[in-house]
Amino acid sequence: MSEREASLLAEEFDRYRRTLLAEVVAPGPAAVRRTVRQRHRSRLVVTATAALALLTGPAVGYAALHEPTPRPGPVDPTPSRTAAPTPSRSTRPTPAPSASGTSSTPAPPDGRISRSQLLATPVTLPAWRAGPGCPTAGVRLTGDGREGTNHLLAVGHGDVDSDGATETVALVRCALGTGGPQQVVVFDRDAAGRVVTLGRVVASTIDKPQWLIAVDVRDDGVVRVQVGDIHPGGGWPGEWSQRQWRGYRWDGDSFGQVSGPTAFGPNRHLTDVAVTATDLVLTEQPDGSRTGSIVVRVRNSDDRPLPYVALRLDVPPELLPDGESWAACNNGPGTTGRPITCDLSRLAAGKERRLALGFRAAPGSRVGTGTAEVNVQPMDERFDVLPDVNHEDNTVRIAYR
Repeated sequence: MSEREASLLAEEFDRYRRTLLAEVVAPGPAAVRRTVRQRHRSRLVVTATAALALLTGPAVGYAALHEPTPRPGPVDPTPSRTAAPTPSRSTRPTPAPSASGTSSTPAPPDGRISRSQLLATPVTLPAWRAGPGCPTAGVRLTGDGREGTNHLLAVGHGDVDSDGATETVALVRCALGTGGPQQVVVFDRDAAGRVVTLGRVVASTIDKPQWLIAVDVRDDGVVRVQVGDIHPGGGWPGEWSQRQWRGYRWDGDSFGQVSGPTAFGPNRHLTDVAVTATDLVLTEQPDGSRTGSIVVRVRNSDDRPLPYVALRLDVPPELLPDGESWAACNNGPGTTGRPITCDLSRLAAGKERRLALGFRAAPGSRVGTGTAEVNVQPMDERFDVLPDVNHEDNTVRIAYR
């Protein structure tokens, strides 16, 4: 306690004594002294306590207002609360799936079809290109290539549509004469086990490829087809055809090429020769015979020379070769056989040969009117017929009258 506080307290005690003694009437000197002493002791304690509280509070508050603010001391770090460990959840081991359990998704049907099964089952084929008359719906494939049938040439197997099951790949030919168009078709089975057609992989064309040779299925589902630029069915050997392996993949709707070459380079065996001819008009002669001529133009459109060109004229037997123009034929055309043949010698690249070929009908022969076919075929040094890139312009029809 400060000196000022002690002085104030002493004055308060003094004032208290004076007030108390003035108001109390003493019954007697002794009693007064006893009573005063008792009360004095008790009230002194109470009053001193109250006075101390009254004086000390304002004094301390006043001193607190005027004392400089103490600098903040170091703050004890807040103890980090350690989280109670989370009790580990007892996990039950997941039971292994039962071997006898069934999956919610049904397994895809097995599309592996053997050659014998494919030959014994009616199938539907994608349409053949315009022209051929082979059937396509509900027909049986054949193994012997009879005329006008769908000839099964080769069979392969693999997961083509990536469904986890095997499909069947078939190479089929529409048998027409010694050749015919071809296509590679994929077959599958539906949920009922019926053979269904998934789609066509690739087909031969009039241009290139003319020949589908073999099929194969890779592990990744790509269908590989060996193709050739020219078909050997025209009288030339298969060795003349350029061969390539091309890969095709199913995209959920159709097959598209994903690997291999997309075109063929020049083939030294391929040529391009064309023919045109005028009509044959016969004029009656004084001896009763009838004569006339046609103008034939043979053109080599290739960039290489042709050793030989075979000209064939399928006119009626009553029309016989006439005149010196036939001397251009190396073989000396016959007078009885049909068609009349005229083998022409070397024809340079990009060049054309013009022939005015005469005909005579003997007196009294009945020729009449009609049409005849004029055809040219390119040939090599051994007189083997060469394939032509454009068959359409190798033949022309003329009228005779």
